[in-house]
Amino acid sequence: MKKINLLLSILLFTVVSVSAQSQKEEVELFQSIFGMEKKAAVADFIIVEGETATNFWALYDEYETIRKENGQKRLDLLEKYSNEYSSLEDEKTRKITKEMISIGSKYDKLIQKYYKKVDKKCGAKYAAQFYQIEMYFQSVIRLTIMDEMPFIGEVE
Repeated sequence: MKKINLLLSILLFTVVSVSAQSQKEEVELFQSIFGMEKKAAVADFIIVEGETATNFWALYDEYETIRKENGQKRLDLLEKYSNEYSSLEDEKTRKITKEMISIGSKYDKLIQKYYKKVDKKCGAKYAAQFYQIEMYFQSVIRLTIMDEMPFIGEVE
């Protein structure tokens, strides 16, 4: 868990830096580094061998591709929120909030879909481990973002 906490601390620093700098190349670099470190943390947590490993990692890579696309949408929305924070009126606030809900919902559906796929191909134990670690990452990321971003109306 120490390795995961270190990884997420790096993520926190990078999310704040990326949202401030908003350069596509830096976001792509961050996602690449985070993806490699995240995969190593997952490999430390979920020990798979043989055919199960082949099946698991193929599904995991497939999952990560889609998760990264959703992550990019989240970063884009955070940048939009940061840029428009001082001028958030009802319509902008409504639109950003709906987008936040949509992104969260898509992630939840994605993890459920891949939980089922991992269960079918690899078994319940690996599926549960996959679900557990992904929910842990997602929970920490969501908390980190909420902790770093000002609440609407907080800064006037």
